[in-house]
Amino acid sequence: MEIISADGTRLAARRTGRGEPLVLVHGSAGGLDSFDPVVPLLTDAFEVWVYERRGYAPGAGEPALFAGDVADLRAVLQRSGPARVAGVSYGATVGLHAALESGAGIRTLTVFEPPLFAAGAVGALKRFRAALTAGDLLAANRIFAAEVARFPFADQLGPADPGETTGMLHDLEALAADGPDIDRWSGIRVPIRIVQGGDTWAPMPETMDALAAACPAAERVTLDGQSHFAAHTAPELFAAAIR
Repeated sequence: MEIISADGTRLAARRTGRGEPLVLVHGSAGGLDSFDPVVPLLTDAFEVWVYERRGYAPGAGEPALFAGDVADLRAVLQRSGPARVAGVSYGATVGLHAALESGAGIRTLTVFEPPLFAAGAVGALKRFRAALTAGDLLAANRIFAAEVARFPFADQLGPADPGETTGMLHDLEALAADGPDIDRWSGIRVPIRIVQGGDTWAPMPETMDALAAACPAAERVTLDGQSHFAAHTAPELFAAAIR
């Protein structure tokens, strides 16, 4: 199906299963298939909604920083009705922004490792743009991985997928324009669950500790033996954490 956001951005979406609505928000370099390993494990209890964030094919849309992402999530919630929301990585940061600005439509929020440490990454944005302008997709992918995601194996990655670079650029523009204040998330008034991998590299563990300190009522779940890719490496554990 297609969902049209407030500014006319067209978002591809899927709805699967029956039950209480659950909206999943994918991370950077992701897409409509990001939750394929997880969705079948949730459809017995939830009506699961997934959608393609702006900038990621087959959708389009002009970059509008986190304001655009929040508007897009609201458009999905208008179709689904009040729902539980779960976001991964950048998608988790979208969930935080949406819940802080207005929790309307969000019944609960589950966040898996939002990269809050990447807020204000202006230098990485400049280098990423320069690499794209030069057509160097290998450099672009490694810049994003090393300076934004902080992957310890960034120098081993291949070129960025050409179909994902527009979305990655949007995500980095939003992160670069975002503020680093983690305490602001204390203003969220919907129930929050913070999920992380037990083996995810620094500075993610420290960042999740800081988020939990800002949101002392939040539940915390650690997926032992997992890292930032738990939705794919351990979909059963990931689905259980959402449940």
